[in-house]
Amino acid sequence: MTTGNPITPAAVANKTGDRRSLDAQHKTSTTERMTGSQAIVRSLEELGVTTVFGLPGGAILPTYDPLLDSTAINHILVRHEQGAGHAAQGYAISTGEVGVCIATSGPGATNLLTPLADANMDSVPMVAITGQVSSKVIGTDAFQEADIVGMTMPITKHSFMVRDAQEIPRCIATAFHIASTGRPGPVLVDITKDAQQGMMDFSWPPTTDVRGYHPVTRGHSKQIREAAKLIAQAERPVLYVGGGMVRAGAADELRQLAEITGAPVVTTLTARGAFPDSHPQNLGMPGMHGTVPAVTAMQKSDLLVTLGARFDDRVTGVVDTFAPDAKIIHIDVDPAEISKIRYTDVPIVGDLKYVLPELNQILRTEFSEGLQDLEPWWNKLNSWIKNFPLGYTATPDGLGQPQHVIERLSALTGPDAYYVAGVGQHQMWSAHFIEHEKPRHWINSAGLGTMGYSVPAAMGVKAAHPEDVVWAIDGDGCFQMTNQELATCVQNNIPIKVAIINNSSLGMVRQWQTLFYDGRYSNTHLNTGHGTARIPDFVKLAEAYGAVALRCENDDDVDDVIKQALEINDRVVVIDFTVSPDSMVWPMVPAGISNDLIQIAKDTSPDFDRED
Repeated sequence: MTTGNPITPAAVANKTGDRRSLDAQHKTSTTERMTGSQAIVRSLEELGVTTVFGLPGGAILPTYDPLLDSTAINHILVRHEQGAGHAAQGYAISTGEVGVCIATSGPGATNLLTPLADANMDSVPMVAITGQVSSKVIGTDAFQEADIVGMTMPITKHSFMVRDAQEIPRCIATAFHIASTGRPGPVLVDITKDAQQGMMDFSWPPTTDVRGYHPVTRGHSKQIREAAKLIAQAERPVLYVGGGMVRAGAADELRQLAEITGAPVVTTLTARGAFPDSHPQNLGMPGMHGTVPAVTAMQKSDLLVTLGARFDDRVTGVVDTFAPDAKIIHIDVDPAEISKIRYTDVPIVGDLKYVLPELNQILRTEFSEGLQDLEPWWNKLNSWIKNFPLGYTATPDGLGQPQHVIERLSALTGPDAYYVAGVGQHQMWSAHFIEHEKPRHWINSAGLGTMGYSVPAAMGVKAAHPEDVVWAIDGDGCFQMTNQELATCVQNNIPIKVAIINNSSLGMVRQWQTLFYDGRYSNTHLNTGHGTARIPDFVKLAEAYGAVALRCENDDDVDDVIKQALEINDRVVVIDFTVSPDSMVWPMVPAGISNDLIQIAKDTSPDFDRED
């Protein structure tokens, strides 16, 4: 790296949607002598960071001392470093700002691998700062030494090793720049103990130029015009919207595009809320557990306008049979995604926030009279919407219906709340049965599918939005992986609400065992729910952590219990919803099968020729 353009707090704030006043941030006009550790804290302050999640240890201890003196940064002590990483993710996704976490060397740093990989898959702007053993003992297998830079290279946008105190401001500022620009992602800054303890001359802002890193934001005008031509010619277009739409903050521009074209919209798991569920053009979520209208519209389309999506295998199914008659427009800030999975007829590299206004303007001015009549297309779509709506049936064992719980939770709480899901059946039900109306209000682990994500991520969301309702919707399996962060929430007055969808099993795995392994339930029963010894009893566990604990065992009590939880806003609330283990997620496209064979129940595929 060579010195060049300055990375200022304003540059980071403008990209990340920073809500803080830049005028209030301290500006350093003269050089100050300080330790590397003080420079770490000072750099974070200059970048406008107000919340950090972490856990101290020997190699990062020098930095925790000046951190104690910071009046600008609130450090939240987690109970496990993985919790710090997921909390930083929740903070970042819900705000658009860079999330920050801190850990020590060795196991502290390796415990961040999962959230770093998760953030990388879901394009979450995050900076992880880790301590490292002193430079002179690197490579000697010193106590708590681990090559965290080497380990994280495949799962981050970039990883820094800092051995010189003087390099700390530049590396941290550059980390924020990389994390928040282009396709967002996680960056690791590993700083040796002697660099933290060494003296340096601090000035701000540092000047940096990341060699070879020049994200494109403006799309090529000729390509944008070609995209407009294809849209105007299409008779069966679909707007295929991915998580990049949320990261770009371009929901308003998406709505304009949808209403100009009249095309149906599908929103992937990470894009739920980018286009309101209440909008008549929204067909819901596509993919393995997508709605019949969304999946089928893509299959039958003649044009996919792909916006910040990456043709994930969970969306495409068998790629060779995916949307076979569709031409592809692909708009993405990451050029590596273009034609990676599916050949793109019109590729546009650029930020959706900048590309969509230009596309919308061309469609308005040059093609306002030339768009195809989509009424025949909508006649088909509306028949699928009518004949194959989302729904669920009563459980044969008489236990609670998880879909009903989530549906009522959404209805009673409303779209202004934040909903943070774990991974599994409850995640899919939440994607479907919560009314997603706003971007950044639906947070979950999509690409990596990390169990244990919900509680710490919800903690990060609530830390960023203390006045808003934040629900962690978790499964009994996921909850047991990170529930220790309830202690963090209680101690730091972060009153999240946790809804445990307790089917006493690893539900999604059990569903596959039911469907594909002849009901041989190998190691999926967890003994947490109805008719068991409740190991553990979630009510007692929550009370031990100092939370309010409630239990709901039938559908008749669901509303009352949720209302009780909504009336408590000064304490953590945990609800154990005992539900049936036999409930399944439908629709479903089994792995290795074409999306044309989507199933709405076991061995039952839709009849698309139905007229009723």
